[in-house]
Amino acid sequence: MSVQDSAPFIRTVGVEEEYLLVSARTGRPIATADAVLAAAAATAQTEPISDLSNGVPARQAFLESEAKQEQVEAVSPPCTSLDDIRRTLVRGRRLADDAAQAVGARAVALGTSPLPTASHVAADPRYHEMMNQFGLTMKEQLTCGLHVHVNIASPEEGVAVLDRIRPWLPVLLSLSSNSPMWMGDDSAYSSYRYQAWGRWPSAGAYDPFGTPEGYRRRVTSLVSTGVLLDEGMVYFDARLCNHYPTIEIRVADVCMDVEHAVSIAALARALVDTAAQEWQAGVPPQPVSTAELRLAMWAASRFGTEGRLVHPVTGEPCTAAEAIDALLDHVQASLCRNGDLATTERTVHDIVRSGTGSHRQRQTFRRLRSARSVVMEAIEYTHLASATPAVGALA
Repeated sequence: MSVQDSAPFIRTVGVEEEYLLVSARTGRPIATADAVLAAAAATAQTEPISDLSNGVPARQAFLESEAKQEQVEAVSPPCTSLDDIRRTLVRGRRLADDAAQAVGARAVALGTSPLPTASHVAADPRYHEMMNQFGLTMKEQLTCGLHVHVNIASPEEGVAVLDRIRPWLPVLLSLSSNSPMWMGDDSAYSSYRYQAWGRWPSAGAYDPFGTPEGYRRRVTSLVSTGVLLDEGMVYFDARLCNHYPTIEIRVADVCMDVEHAVSIAALARALVDTAAQEWQAGVPPQPVSTAELRLAMWAASRFGTEGRLVHPVTGEPCTAAEAIDALLDHVQASLCRNGDLATTERTVHDIVRSGTGSHRQRQTFRRLRSARSVVMEAIEYTHLASATPAVGALA
């Protein structure tokens, strides 16, 4: 099955957002995930269903536990339009925050905690085994990302996409950067989450795979070393999903502004579309080495949209605006075909002009010299869209 065989073909997109659970009073992360999930489950049992399609309840965002008791994850259903993505993201944020407030906490979209914290491993035995195996890396692991799932027609298409999106992933990281602070201080990175996450032995940039068999061999060889507990710990920046026919793009920070998250989802889908079309046309992947790609990812993590990046085509130094323009040019036809062009370009240009979540956090910290104030303002921005009438028709 090819894109041409099923034209017009609009790929579905699913989004997973991780949120910190923080004290409503102090802004510090608190180990309350179990209570939040219980509160959300109780609400789901009593809340009336008002969103029906042909008499069938529409699929909604839902909450899941994560590795630490100080965070939860909202998982969206597959969506086709940006309006649907926006609605489900707002729904997930509201669901998490309503449940958090029921137990004296708040859910906030921050890639790392601005305040120092000691986190606690969730009850899952797998996470405790990871604690035993990886020590301080697991002990300090408390980061929140944005994972985008884009559906694919086959494993062959999926691997072809993975091989072709590699040079563009740093630009997604730069646009989403929302984690400048670590243990109460400015890290000097726009996405310190990516640096902290990079301590996992399988995390980060990956070599081209060539074929589904090549992908399976790589994953099997990594797990067979005995260093990783299982395939779930193969933390490539993008990977084939084990449970669904999707590509999972994992480089982005969770975004404070929901519109930024929508634009990342739109760009991720457009990247998958464009890569699939290149594969169908026989266009080979760009010959960028993994070593070079690691440098490009580092630059995106360090500077976000406010410094020198590595150009995704030439591999030479460039401004962030030049790298972002190159991405928009690369996926323009796919954005247009999906009906996402105007909205995505408007949001991306606003990010370049006004700054990412990282820029907003730094502004607050410099103005008020208070990490707590950074958290409190981030809570407001995380849920700003929930008060907007345009997104009020949610179940």
